[in-house]
Formats: sequence, C-alpha cells, structure tokens
Amino acid sequence: MTTASTTATSTTAEDIPVKAERSLGARLAARAGGGAMRIFLVLVGLFWLMPTIGLLLSSLRGADDIAATGWWKVFTAPSQLTFDNYSRLLDNPTITHSLLSTVMITVPATVLVVVIGSLAGYAFAWMEFPGRDWWFLVVVGLLVVPVQVALVPVSKLFGAVGIFETTFGVVIFHTAFGLPFAIFLLRNFFAEIPRELLEAARLDGAGEIRLFTRVVMPLGGPAIASLGIFQFLWVWNDMLVALIFADSDSPPITVALQQQVRQFGNNIDVLAPGAFVSMVIPLAVFFAFQRQFVSGVMAGAVK
Repeated sequence: MTTASTTATSTTAEDIPVKAERSLGARLAARAGGGAMRIFLVLVGLFWLMPTIGLLLSSLRGADDIAATGWWKVFTAPSQLTFDNYSRLLDNPTITHSLLSTVMITVPATVLVVVIGSLAGYAFAWMEFPGRDWWFLVVVGLLVVPVQVALVPVSKLFGAVGIFETTFGVVIFHTAFGLPFAIFLLRNFFAEIPRELLEAARLDGAGEIRLFTRVVMPLGGPAIASLGIFQFLWVWNDMLVALIFADSDSPPITVALQQQVRQFGNNIDVLAPGAFVSMVIPLAVFFAFQRQFVSGVMAGAVK
C-alpha cells in the first residue's frame, strides 16, 4: 500500500510541471492568436473602408488636384483639402432637390413595408384563417420574382392609372417588392415567440390588436429594426426603379448623380461630394440602429 501510494504521489508530482507548462504554452498561443486575429481584422476593416476614405478625401480636393494626382496625395500635401466643393454642392439646386426627393421616396416606402409586413407577419404566424399556409407559400414564391421582370407590365399599369413618373408610383413599387421579404422575415421571427406568453395575454383579456401592439411588437423590435435598415438601404441606393418610374423633374440622388456624369463628364468636384453625402445618410441610419440590427440578425441563433 505504501509503495503504491508513493508511486501515485510521485506520478502526480511529475505531471504537475508538465500540465503547468502546457497551460502556460496554451495561454501564450491563445494570446498570440488573438492578437494576430485582431490585427488581421483591423487590416480587413481598413481595406474595406479604403474606397469610402478615398471618396471623402476626393470630395475635399479641387478639380485640378483631382485631375492631376490621386487622393492619397493629401497625406503629403494637406493644403489641398478644402470645403469649397461642398459649398458648390449646396448651391446646386439639382443635387439638393434630389436629396429631398430621395427622402420623400425612402421614408414612406420603408414605413409602409415595416407596418404592413409586421401586421401580415403576425397574421401568418398566430392567426387562423382559410388558406393561411397556401397564401404564405405564395408570399415565399414572390421572393424569387426579379424586379426586371415587372418593369414593363408595371410601367403600363402605372401609365393606365396615371401614377407613372410620380413619387407615389416609386413608393408603391418599392413597397410592393419589399413586402414579400418583410412578411417572410417577420413571420418567422414572430413564430418563435412562446405560445404560452400569448395565451397568458389572451387570458388577461387582450384582443388581437392589443396583443400585437403590447406583446408582439416589443418582442419583435430587433427584427423590425433590421427590416427597416434593409429596406431603407435598398430604396435609398436604388437607381433602376427610380430611373424608370421617378419624375424626371425631381429625380432621386442616384439618378441626379448619373445625370451629372452624362452632362458633365469631368464634373468630379460635384460628383464626389454628392456621392459622399448620399452615402453618409444611410451609414448614419445603420450606425444609429446597429445594436438592434445585430440583435435581429442573431435572434433565433441561440435559444
């Protein structure tokens, strides 16, 4: 017994330094790997932001400087930086009016998709009505319909009802094509809400409207915020639909910038700040709701 105990004690004593050494090596490897990964991610982030940085610096340079050298020249000649381009941009009625037109198109199209998509998603998730599953299959099928297929027939329809080349027509088009994805996303999110929670609210006397506004909407905030961000970015950055359906006298910013390129090929001192301003607004919206966006993307990944 004494020999066996001594052997066990000796074996344990010999293993302790090895385990400690391995633990120290593992910690060093983990720290080195974590540091290398952070450096790699920072480099990837900088590489991804390089076009944005280049556009910003180009928007702060004069037309002659832009034509002569690249935007990286400002690091050796910072005196090239000026805000004159933005002053001229604000004096350009075409660009400023196009920004207003873009807001008038994007905000209603986003609000309508979020509101209607939320109501329809709740109905498909928790309400019983004839043909519910078949109707939802129709909605899923509409997800694969490309926008290009509908351009000609919708143009004829809008022309017949008198809304072709109007802001209202563009809003209706974006709303119609944004609803299938909105209904699909919110229905799947609302379906993950525990049934017991809804039944408890019904036992307390809550009707469908109160149940939707007091229980489902607060719980679905992350998914709704994600949908709103997606829809806002899609509509704001759209040019194809706006080029066909928008009023030619008040086009959105994407079409206005394209017209500037067509009319004034070397008008880079207006194009650069205009493109940067059109990009900053959706970026600001994204960063303002990034926390809700991440929550909505991760919702359902872990139960």
